Amino acid sequence: MKKRKLGNSDLEITPIGFGAWAIGGDWQFGWGAQQDVDSMAAIRRALELGVNWIDTAAVYGLGHSEEIVGKVLADWSGPRPYVFTKCGMIWNEKGEIDYSLRSESIQRECHNSLRRLKVDVIDLYQIHWPDDDLARTEEGWTELTKLQQAGKVRWIGVSNFNLAELHKAQAIAPITSLQPPYSLIRREIESEILPWCQQNNVGVICYSPMASGLLTGAMTLERAAALPAKDWRSRNPEFKEPKLSQNLALAERLRVVGKRHERRAGEVAIAWTLRLPSVTGAIVGTRAPEQVDGIVGAMELELSALELVEIEQP
Repeated sequence: MKKRKLGNSDLEITPIGFGAWAIGGDWQFGWGAQQDVDSMAAIRRALELGVNWIDTAAVYGLGHSEEIVGKVLADWSGPRPYVFTKCGMIWNEKGEIDYSLRSESIQRECHNSLRRLKVDVIDLYQIHWPDDDLARTEEGWTELTKLQQAGKVRWIGVSNFNLAELHKAQAIAPITSLQPPYSLIRREIESEILPWCQQNNVGVICYSPMASGLLTGAMTLERAAALPAKDWRSRNPEFKEPKLSQNLALAERLRVVGKRHERRAGEVAIAWTLRLPSVTGAIVGTRAPEQVDGIVGAMELELSALELVEIEQP
């Protein structure tokens, strides 16, 4: 399996990484209750099929996602996958979410993530969201550089940063990677951010390449209407009309193209994000081992120019 070098790091990563957002379970921005046994089996299946990195965050399930990843790593007998996690989103005893990029908060978060993940060092530590106050974002990024110098994290990256925030962070210390949303439904990064990342040797690991399930081919009008209230997607405009029907029509085009390659619609959606040299990898979340089998084919799927036009038609 071909691997890709992540930005200025020495990490050679597979085109797809295991996304551990959904396995966090029931919390404010969660996907509803999950079965831990299925979540752990999904991670193991991804590793068995060659995926060599896991992306999680402290806030996913209020620490639960990291704990699940840690349990799998503790029992995994193969080569240890790279572990990527994030800081900056915190919570109180009531489970209420807040944001902090203060130095002492990040130090505390890093310590707790290392404990939950059961590792001595985090391979890639990322700021989850920038602060509205740019000075606070700079404070947080400076703290990540100190954690790197102390050997607690190997490489440092950012997530959801705009171009101005990238410039500010890069002036303090080299950014290894950016984690932005990117899919056929969300293409905002193409005009400025992707070219900047390529010019500055910043790796890009995009999240939600299947638009949180909209482009898998399994979503329907009925299923979207029946999403439980504890699933954050039930509040997302993309899962409601008039956008929903447009998105499902796009998923149908993906299904048609995928059928020619004996691949699923979701695999085509992922392969579409990986078509650009500026995109290093795609984070793909699954919650059961059988779902993993339906996405790994994207790593080797190459779409023709005509297929890209067919997919992207208005």
